[in-house]
Amino acid sequence: MEAGALNFLQKLIETPSPSGYEGPIQQVVREYISPYADQVRTDVHGNCIAVKNPEASMRVMLAGHCDQIALSVQHIDDDGYLYVISIGGWDPPILLGQRVIVWTESGPTPGVIGRKPIHLLDEEERKKVPKLKELWVDIGAASKEEAAQVVQIGDPVTVPLGFQTLRNERAVGPAMDDKCGAWVVMEALRRADRKKLQVALYAVSTVQEEVGLRGAVTSTFGIEPHVGVAVDVTHATDCPTVEKKEEGDIRLGKGPVVYRGPNFHPKVVRLLVETAQAYQIPVQMGASGRPPGTDAAVMQISRAGVATGLVSIPNRYMHTPVEMVSLGDLDHAANLLARFVESLQPTMSFRW
Repeated sequence: MEAGALNFLQKLIETPSPSGYEGPIQQVVREYISPYADQVRTDVHGNCIAVKNPEASMRVMLAGHCDQIALSVQHIDDDGYLYVISIGGWDPPILLGQRVIVWTESGPTPGVIGRKPIHLLDEEERKKVPKLKELWVDIGAASKEEAAQVVQIGDPVTVPLGFQTLRNERAVGPAMDDKCGAWVVMEALRRADRKKLQVALYAVSTVQEEVGLRGAVTSTFGIEPHVGVAVDVTHATDCPTVEKKEEGDIRLGKGPVVYRGPNFHPKVVRLLVETAQAYQIPVQMGASGRPPGTDAAVMQISRAGVATGLVSIPNRYMHTPVEMVSLGDLDHAANLLARFVESLQPTMSFRW
């Protein structure tokens, strides 16, 4: 991966972006992509939209969401402990003993998630999976008044935002789901050759996917694309306990996944696969029997319908602080989409 592109990915991972609070990360996106786009704008919902060749008659939209799962301060008790609710889907046991950051108006405030120590749990308590309401955030405050001087109800909370590389081009960090997707669509726009591009290319860093695919709804409606491809992560099944018969055989480092199923237009799927073959880009195939929980689900049914595809990045340990991806898979996904949009012609029909 090029140094500049890797630095962009690292900045995305290290920038907070809880659903509904994506302003800081969209600033990172705007600063990176502006030199390569003809237009860059942020809509009222918060979606960052970069456009190349905007005058072309056919509009193609690439979407990857930048928001991450997080927590939100719901209550401050008399002793200064913070109780939180979920933004997106957390498995509460993952949060036990985690360091966290409360993103306040005055700046980041560190804290830890606490629970009654195992020594003090009775036999029945030890058998139960803890609920989020039974956990608390301790920022070191001595009272409600002290905590309230720093923290407000509704402040978002994340785990620490760090990026680490491992062996075999693996990278680990929170919110690879789906800052990887935002990275891929912006990199695809950057890498698309303007001389070969015959369509208007819209790359969108969408918001609020984790709470209902909301940014994809509004941005797709506004752009009104003819063709759309969402980029998200998918479960890598090359680790213990994940059933390949149920989830497919998806491996890190073997390329992005092109999905087939009722949410995905057959011609878009075929063109993606043919592009991968023509440029010797490794891809894996995946199947989905229903519209999945990605931006592709709502892109397809926007207005009078969009010819939609889904390209996914294999991801281990999804919705944890240690999501793991292959940098090679990201690079291949960006190249695949760049070559795909270069192959599209305004005269192409996607009608049945």
